[in-house]
Amino acid sequence: MSSQISRVLIVDDEPVMRKVLRSALSAVGYTTQEARDGETALGTIRERPVDLVLLDINMPGVGGLESCRRIRKIAPHIGIVMITVRDQEDDKVEALEAGADDYVTKPFLLRELLARVRAVLRRTHIDEAPQSRFLRAGDLEVDLDSRLLRKNGLEIHLSPKEFELLALLMRHPGVPFTHSRLLRGVWGAEYGGELEYLRTYVKFLRKKIEADPATPAYILTEPWVGYRFRDPSDPDSTSGRLPGDDR
Repeated sequence: MSSQISRVLIVDDEPVMRKVLRSALSAVGYTTQEARDGETALGTIRERPVDLVLLDINMPGVGGLESCRRIRKIAPHIGIVMITVRDQEDDKVEALEAGADDYVTKPFLLRELLARVRAVLRRTHIDEAPQSRFLRAGDLEVDLDSRLLRKNGLEIHLSPKEFELLALLMRHPGVPFTHSRLLRGVWGAEYGGELEYLRTYVKFLRKKIEADPATPAYILTEPWVGYRFRDPSDPDSTSGRLPGDDR
């Protein structure tokens, strides 16, 4: 990531929450701005682009989801992290479908929030850089040109769809993918609801790349949402088994 100080826009209708978030982000070196609603946030971004938007999902007026869609249209490359409510699991899927890069659920720990912010900012910078033919994470190496997977230097056979699914996940380490996004991305636009189909291929992949498929280290389940690829070398990545894992 660039040494330039990243600019974060905090969008929340609660002044106390904006103050807490601003203090936490400023303390670790980010430049911050505040907006009390979606309309103000859109105006701020048009006047002075930011690197990341921290966006509450529940706001009066133009809500968080619609604000996310509009922000993504005018600033397609900035990071967006949405704050959702834990007991509204559909919010997570809707946030990702609206264009968010990631989400945190209330109540959350500040260190978790900061880790997600760092990870999204790092990924947005990586996406702007020239892409290598190789993807690496832990013991895995994918050669995109030759369509080969190696684990600890040994070649592992993958079917074409297994390869495409793994490559899509590895290209976006730490990114939560909804089931429908993975299905459309690998199998085509006409797919989206074939959940058992996707689960079957994830099960195949885990048997081939995980030391213990029952406790995956690479392909983690995002409960009620989809999957997230973990790079063990990334200090900000989610580790271990996620609660509610529906493998």
